[in-house]
Order: sequence, then C-alpha cells, then structure tokens
Amino acid sequence: MPALIAGLMLGFTPERKVVIYTIGDSTMANKTLANNALERGWGQVLGAYFDSRYVEISNHAKNGRSSLSFRNEGLWAPVYDNIKPGDYVLIQFGHNDEKPSPDRHTEPGSTYNDQLRQYVQETRKKGGIPVLLTPMVRRKFEENGQLIPSHGAYPQAVRDVAAELDVVLIDHTVLSRKLVQDLGPEASKDLFMWVPPGTNPAHPQGKEDDTHLRAAGAKKMARLILNEIKEKIPDLALHVRDYDFVVAKDGSGDFFSVQEAINAVPDFRKNGRTVIYIRNGEYREKLILPESKINVSFVGESVEHTILTYDDYAQKLNSFGEAKSTSGSSSFYMYAPDFHAENITFQNTAGPVGQAVAIFVSGDRAVFKNCRFLGFQDTLYTYGKNSRQYYENCYIEGTVDFIFGSSTALFKDCEIRSKRDAYITAASTPEGRDYGYVFLHCRLTADPGVEKVYLGRPWRPYAQTVFIECELGAHIRPEGWHNWGKVSNEKTAFYAEYGSTGPGADTSNRVRWSKKLRQKQLAAFSVEKVLAGEDGWNPLN
Repeated sequence: MPALIAGLMLGFTPERKVVIYTIGDSTMANKTLANNALERGWGQVLGAYFDSRYVEISNHAKNGRSSLSFRNEGLWAPVYDNIKPGDYVLIQFGHNDEKPSPDRHTEPGSTYNDQLRQYVQETRKKGGIPVLLTPMVRRKFEENGQLIPSHGAYPQAVRDVAAELDVVLIDHTVLSRKLVQDLGPEASKDLFMWVPPGTNPAHPQGKEDDTHLRAAGAKKMARLILNEIKEKIPDLALHVRDYDFVVAKDGSGDFFSVQEAINAVPDFRKNGRTVIYIRNGEYREKLILPESKINVSFVGESVEHTILTYDDYAQKLNSFGEAKSTSGSSSFYMYAPDFHAENITFQNTAGPVGQAVAIFVSGDRAVFKNCRFLGFQDTLYTYGKNSRQYYENCYIEGTVDFIFGSSTALFKDCEIRSKRDAYITAASTPEGRDYGYVFLHCRLTADPGVEKVYLGRPWRPYAQTVFIECELGAHIRPEGWHNWGKVSNEKTAFYAEYGSTGPGADTSNRVRWSKKLRQKQLAAFSVEKVLAGEDGWNPLN
C-alpha cells in the first residue's frame, strides 16, 4: 500500500463526504441523454456503486482532452481548487495524447510523464490522494480474433510514473484488454457504440465506434475499476456497493425506470437475490412486481429523495369508464415472495380524494427497513391473506384506515402519523389466525390540530391489532378502539395493549371489549413468534 494512503486512511471519517474527482477523456466523461443517446463514460456510472452518504463522484473528464490540453484549457484548475485532504483524484489520459496536434500531443517517457507527475504532485500538495489509470483499450481485432494493442508506450509510461512516485496504479489497459478479448470480436460490440441503422434517434444512420462505450460497456469498465479500488484502496472499499441493476434518471444506471429493472429480473431466480439500486429521483410509475420475480431487493440512495409514486385513486375511472376501486388505485403492486426494500419512499399523491393506496403488499416474507409510506386514506394495504410482513424504522402516514388488510404484519420502531381525526388501522385478519398487526416500540404522532384518532377498527370481524410499549400521542382517543358500528365485532375482534407511554396511553377509559396484556404474554408477540409461520421465518436473521 503506498505510504501516503496508509497515513491518510487513519484520518478518514464518515463525518465529511470524500470526493473522488475524475479527470480524463471521452471514455470517462459524462454524456448527454438527449434524443435517447446511448453513449456513456465509465466515470458517468461510477457513482452508482458508492454509498453516497460517504462518497461523492465529481466527474470532470471531457471529450477529446489529453493530459496537456486538459490543463491548458483550464479544466484542471477547478478540480485543484476544490481538493480537500482525503479526497481522491483518478487520472486517466492517453487516447488523445497520441494525437499529432501540438495542442494535445505528448510523448510517453518525456512530456506525457511530466504531465502525469504534475497532476500527482499538485493533488498531494492539497492533501489529496492521486490514483493513476492506464488508458482503456480500443476494440480493434486482427483477422485471427486477437486484440490489437492500441496505445503503444503510453500504458507503460503510466506504470513508470506510478512506481516512481509511489502512487496507486489501476492498470485499466490490461483489465479492459482481457475483458474485450474474452468476449471476442462479436460479443464485445455490445460494450461499444455499435449501433445498427434505424435503431436509435441519436444515430439514425447507425454507428460503428470501437473507442466509446454504451451503458453496458461503461458499467463493465467501471466494475473493473471498482474491483481494483476494493483491493488497493481499503479506505474507499468500505463504501463500494455491488448491485445487479441500477436505476437512475441521470443516465448513470442500467435503466431509467424502475419497471424496466423489474422486467429484467430472471423469473423464479432461486439461487440468489437480485439487488436493484435506485438512485435519487421521483419515479412516477405504476409498478408491478409479479409473483415470478422472487428474491428481489430495492435499495434506495436515500429515503427522502428516492420516491416511487403515482396518483390513482378508487373513484378514478379506468379505460372502460369504471371506477378503479381501492385495489386498483395502488402505486405499487408487490406480489412476489421475499421482497426487501430499504431507503425507499412509497407514495400516492392523489390527495384527500378517498381511497388511494401507495403500496399493495401481497407477497410473503416482505421486509421494509427505513422506508416511508406517504398518502391519505388507505396508504398501506397489507393485502395478502397468507403474507407475513416486517416493517422496521419506517414512517407511515395517512388519514383514514391508512394501515389496513388481511396480512400478518409487525411494525418495529416505526413512526405512525395521523393527518386527520380518524382511524389508524383497519385489520381484516382471517378467522383462525394467530396474529394480525403487532406494533412494537412505535411512536404514534399527529399533524397539528389532529386530536381524536382511534387506534383501529375491524374491517372484518376477526381483526387483530396489538400495541406493545409504544409512545402514544395526545391525539389518541381515550376509548382507543371502534367497533365499525357493529356490536358483534366486539366479540370477535382482538385489540390489546401493553406498557405504552405518552398522553394517549392511559387505558383506564378504553372500550371494555379491548384487552390488557400481561407481562407473561409478551413472549408470544416477539418478532420471531409473530412471523414464524410454518417455515420458521425470522426477518432478523
């Protein structure tokens, strides 16, 4: 490990985002998305594979620049000015240093090396950490299928400077050469800008480009670099994230829409989990995760800014002029088993227009962590009668019956926020089930002016809802529970509480047909017990 990195690693803390600056040419640069353009630079997609809470990518690479022209055109100055101790600079030139024009050309072994040394030394002067990369290979094959070396002495010059100045080296020439050679002359076209005529509006006449990358190629090249970072820069390796697919509105991912990523998941993939990383953005889509897309995870870049949303509602008319109904109003339908979501906002923006579901959860063994569920009436529909669902550190808001349905669901350390005087839960637990809804250590809060909220009412006669050691705000009504206008429900519904605190937790005036649990009963309401089912599922494992 180069000495400078070893020293600076000790000073790295997540209190400040580390910035990785990338400087280089068109193989690295950000590309336009206009007119459905296909080209991407590997630096454009790099940020999708770092935890953005701790690492930021600042890509300054520009088309057509050499190590000389990048500096002389003033492109280096803003990078240099902003480098702070502990930041990184990834330096990759060569493609345009080979060009004969005097404003770009440098000689390997002399002026090219001098330029690289200067970037390294100036980065270190600011307390930054330089990383040198040899240039990415061009896709040029001989007739016998062997890749033609395309950069002469330039890759070796980079290696020499890295050794001389004790700089981390990523030999992208060797890595990319192996990738392209292994794929061969035909399959490797999928990495580069080989575009058949009439298939893309940005290139209506088609294109055959062996230097520049399309999205698949940019991702592959970036992964080569990420693997080297994980091996050679432990400080950054802590924050590298591996995902199967990336969704991003800025072109840094595999897809622009979440549904495209869902569609790309193999059906009934039993031997592994497919992880879809969704970068910040508002994705206005009516989504369906079908039952065949098992073992899928959604990971959002941040819960506040990764938003899956739509605006249907029950009385909105479908294409046949019929009301969509409550079930038809959902923004996201989740039918597949073993779905996990983290750092995602699920939203319905229809507003206070009656039933408008943000998410319809039918699949079994569903897990939601650090997610938000935003809406008004009927926000979270726990639909599946045989579905078990686990919610941890989530925020759920709504007005009327905004947590409702037949599933067995456990909510741990969640905030449940009422937006008007009404009812929080409307369970429809099937007869004979051991559990319906269980809330453990949750906080029940309310918008200003909300003062009369019931904990729940039974949508079906055998509804079950239990609150254990929760914090109940003053908006909770003293009677606590409602029978939905049916005295018969009082004999079949199971509503119980234990050990809650706060101004709404006084159970002395609760309806007489609700229950007060005893301490010896609490073991039956643990996560492991409530969600075990017949297969012994435990989402905490």
